[in-house]
Amino acid sequence: MTLPQISRLVRNIPDFPKPGIQFKDITPILANPEASRAVLQILKDQVKAFEVDAIVGIESRGFLFGMSLAQALNIPFIPVRKEGKLPAQIYQYSYDLEYGSSILEIHKDALKGGERVLIHDDLLATGGTAMAAAELAKKAGGEIAGFSFLIELEFLSGREKLLPFSQNIHTLLSYQS
Repeated sequence: MTLPQISRLVRNIPDFPKPGIQFKDITPILANPEASRAVLQILKDQVKAFEVDAIVGIESRGFLFGMSLAQALNIPFIPVRKEGKLPAQIYQYSYDLEYGSSILEIHKDALKGGERVLIHDDLLATGGTAMAAAELAKKAGGEIAGFSFLIELEFLSGREKLLPFSQNIHTLLSYQS
């Protein structure tokens, strides 16, 4: 399956989660096994050169392909979760979203120190969530090897927030508006 075919599966949901937001829904990709396999293969091909030791996936949609990508690369998957969902000692990071604010957490012992990590999520919008995950991975001892996203909303300039962490920022699909 090609990227244009995958792109046609992304559904626009207007005014979700609040008025004025055009939500990019990837559930039709998840419902299509051929598309899901193609996305995973493209992600794997994109990040091979990064030589990563672990995938840091952001709750919740970053878990969908992040875990599969980690398994395909035979490396650990490290979850970054919303506040209050991790049971052991954690690091926290507060950040702003396109439509609010939030707190992310990572286990303090998630990384041993010096591992090259790939931050993965479904969407790059303003960059706040991915930046928060990168800050957490660094607190836990990781080195940011790069970022991986299914979708980038280029008009929100989130990529700019991530460049101080790594120049390796890959997306499958980009939208100008």
